[in-house]
Amino acid sequence: MFDTRPDATIIPRALYEEVAERLRQRIFNRELEPGSWIDELKIAEELGISRTPMREALKVLAAEGLITMKVRRGAYVTEVSDKDLSDVYHLLSLLESDAVAVVAERASDEQLKELDRLHQELEAAGRDPERQRERFFQINEQFHMRVLDIANNRWRDQMVSDLRKVMKLNRHNSLFKTGRVEESLLEHRAIMTALQARNPALAAQRMREHFSNGLEAAI
Repeated sequence: MFDTRPDATIIPRALYEEVAERLRQRIFNRELEPGSWIDELKIAEELGISRTPMREALKVLAAEGLITMKVRRGAYVTEVSDKDLSDVYHLLSLLESDAVAVVAERASDEQLKELDRLHQELEAAGRDPERQRERFFQINEQFHMRVLDIANNRWRDQMVSDLRKVMKLNRHNSLFKTGRVEESLLEHRAIMTALQARNPALAAQRMREHFSNGLEAAI
């Protein structure tokens, strides 16, 4: 519902969304560490904006679970507990295993080839993870999101998008543990094999295993 008060401020949608995205990337890049206080005035000054779009951006990030608002203390980057991670991985496993089963059954040959091309790019980045760390993360996410795109359920897509934002708060502590890149690639190969065999049950099982192993590395 719109605020109909005469003095209500109309917030430019694009502005606060842009601010939210900049803050989101600072959080993902660890420029803003988990548990750290967000200095609203300082950041607003850095970005050359008023506090109104800044506050609206913080509301967006709070809804996504990336920041926590504390009464009379302000906004803090969310600290993810082991239980939080377990809950997030559990839900992602359910949602993405369902999606990959749909893809195995319904995807066109060209769509499967597209997924295989992404997988090959992931393999290439995985051969040199220290130099291609961010590229590995990027392609890995592209692969998973493309599976969701092909499965074509916008409600599931929205839930996964929000959950993955929370998962990213911990990503630097999981994927690059010793041997995890190699394990992740093996799991992706198994997913691709199941997809190419057009075996929905096996594809779903492989995706669940992928998230189970990811959680084990994350906590």
